[in-house]
This record gives sequence, C-alpha cells and structure tokens, in this order.
Amino acid sequence: MVVRRPRQQELTPAELEIMQILWDIEKGFVNDVLALLPEPKPAYNTVSTIVRILEQKGYISHTPYGRSHEYYPIVDRESYTRDYMTNVLNNFFGGSASRMVSFLSSNKSISLEETDEILKLLQK
Repeated sequence: MVVRRPRQQELTPAELEIMQILWDIEKGFVNDVLALLPEPKPAYNTVSTIVRILEQKGYISHTPYGRSHEYYPIVDRESYTRDYMTNVLNNFFGGSASRMVSFLSSNKSISLEETDEILKLLQK
C-alpha cells in the first residue's frame, strides 16, 4: 500500500540509493537490497542501519517474518520526486518554473526535442 504523506525530510544520497532499489523491487529483505547495490558493496549492518533510518523517517515499513523483516516503500517515487522538485523550485528559483528552465538551459545543452517536450508539459 502506497500512501501520500506530508512533506518528508530530504533523503541522503545513501538513503536515496536504497529507496531507488526498494521502489524498483517493491519489497525485499536487507540481503535483497544489498545484492543489488554496486561494488564495492557496503557492509550488511550499514544497509540494515540505513533501512531502519528510512523506516523511522516514514519512507518504508516492514512485514516481520520471525527475526527477519521484509521492507517495502510507503512513499512512492513520484510523490518523493514531486516534493523534492517543489522544494528545489521554491528554495532555489523563488517558485518560478521559467527561472528553473532558464537555469537548466544555460547550464546544460538542451536539444530542440527536449525544448519542445518542456513547452508541451508547461502548456498542460
């Protein structure tokens, strides 16, 4: 079950990496997450600690199976992305989408196709 929650704390890079995996696999044990992390892999205890922090922050929950726990996201990727990007828009661009697009276009070469796609999205 995925629920829309009030504005969450921003994720650290390590937490986001774990969340990306959980969003992709939908549910899993710490060993499942660890297996999908790139080399060099962190220690099991490190991943377990990050998973518990994500649960404390309200991003994931778990189903207990004896001494093991199967974790699953309770904040979906789209909701997190929307909240994160709204925060970026408000904190760095004064809530102005045009300022953000201007910044992106001046700092990254945007193709004509991407420009057309952005315009179509903004017209909606």
